[in-house]
Amino acid sequence: MRIGICSFSFHRTVAAGKMDIFSYIQTCKNLDCTHLDPWNAHLSLAASGAETLFAGRNPALAKLEPPADQTFIDRVRTAAAVAGLPFGCIAMDGCYIYEPEPAAREVNRKRACQWLAIAEQLGATQARIDAGGPSEMPDDAFRIIVDGYNDLIARGREKGIEILMENHFGPSINPDHVLRLLDTVDGLHLLFDTNNWIKERQREGWERCAGRAHACHIKTFAFDARGNENSIDLKPAFDLLNAAHFAGTWGVESVPRDGDELRAAQQTIDLIKKWGR
Repeated sequence: MRIGICSFSFHRTVAAGKMDIFSYIQTCKNLDCTHLDPWNAHLSLAASGAETLFAGRNPALAKLEPPADQTFIDRVRTAAAVAGLPFGCIAMDGCYIYEPEPAAREVNRKRACQWLAIAEQLGATQARIDAGGPSEMPDDAFRIIVDGYNDLIARGREKGIEILMENHFGPSINPDHVLRLLDTVDGLHLLFDTNNWIKERQREGWERCAGRAHACHIKTFAFDARGNENSIDLKPAFDLLNAAHFAGTWGVESVPRDGDELRAAQQTIDLIKKWGR
């Protein structure tokens, strides 16, 4: 079983100065993860704690700049190698595809390419890049998103990096739009998040999209005394992923209401080991 923790799970801890990318790597080692799945905010030297908190709450407005310090990138790569943990999926905010103006799209595309270059240096095998755009995804937005993914998939393929979309914000919280993009864009795959769906269509999103998952985020908020997520029954999502023979990394994305991020990550890993395959 492959297990990774999206470092967004520790976003408050990092913003408070109590963790950085290097202690994140060691924490993943301590929790018996098999892969590293950082959020790019935690690789961005330019982003302050307040800016990363803002980016986490507002992914459609995030502008996270890649690090220009090669020494830093080398140190991150070395720390991962020492821990014996390869990089899996880097969740890249601030470089989503759709913007209504070509100049703004070009800025995001340039940033995406810079992040892909860093992902290649770190040996990451997947990159999550959001579609962005209006929630209804009209045809003109759809064409822009398709063209953008086609371009990034070709760039990623040259680097050995698989491009993933996520049900995250904008049109991608609608399972119809997710499937339309996956069925149209050759080589595009899904980072399946258990939570980020239109509220009334969450179960539908699970049922229709779990089989397309190449990576997943098991989103948790609170646990009961028996170690089960008590705000939503996640067992059906696990069952659907298992039935689809999910072979990607089981990703932790815990957002604990009580603020204890380390404990929530461990509890989510325990849940994955209990119900995943």
